[in-house]
Amino acid sequence: MSKELVFYTNPMSRGRIVRWMLEEVGAPYTVEVLEYGGSMKSAGYLAVNPMGKVPTIRHGGTTVTECAAICAYLADAFPEAGLAPPTDARGDYYRWLFFAAGPLEAAATNHMLGFEATAEQEMSVGYGNLATVLDALETAVAGGGYVAGERFSAADVYVGSHISWGMGTMKTIEARPAFVDYWQRVGGREAYHRADALDNALMPDQPAPDQ
Repeated sequence: MSKELVFYTNPMSRGRIVRWMLEEVGAPYTVEVLEYGGSMKSAGYLAVNPMGKVPTIRHGGTTVTECAAICAYLADAFPEAGLAPPTDARGDYYRWLFFAAGPLEAAATNHMLGFEATAEQEMSVGYGNLATVLDALETAVAGGGYVAGERFSAADVYVGSHISWGMGTMKTIEARPAFVDYWQRVGGREAYHRADALDNALMPDQPAPDQ
């Protein structure tokens, strides 16, 4: 018997990244939609994720939080989906998956909030500056392939989501030709459109803060 797979989310959250990954995996899952300031901070959910944030997945007795970690976990838990390279060929896969979770998200978030490190602070913040991060990211997506080689992987779900949001809603990523071309490659996937439609159907009438 397969393990139960439960997805905790809100359609106005980074849960959209995990929804896309789940649709790529193709395994059955159940959805628990949580409300900001309500069920997301309930004692029951805090026992699952002490941060009181989404997304989270529970797969049998295993609980995973953090989008990049969830994407990596699902790729390994469902190898038949072919969403991770062979173990001995995962250098770029791990590199860009966690580059997006670390330097890219930190640089983009700080830029959105109006914080720009001084030249003296750039060594301390880790990512340096947003321009350097975007230059590095461009090397990963240029050339017509995917971030981990010639095959689409979980890293493309995560990196692609950041690029899409950054060029669109968040306005933190320049619409460079390499980024636009890359998003056209990955954003046209059937699993992405299924996931997008499922989350759009759950959207509330009134906006809620992003998580």
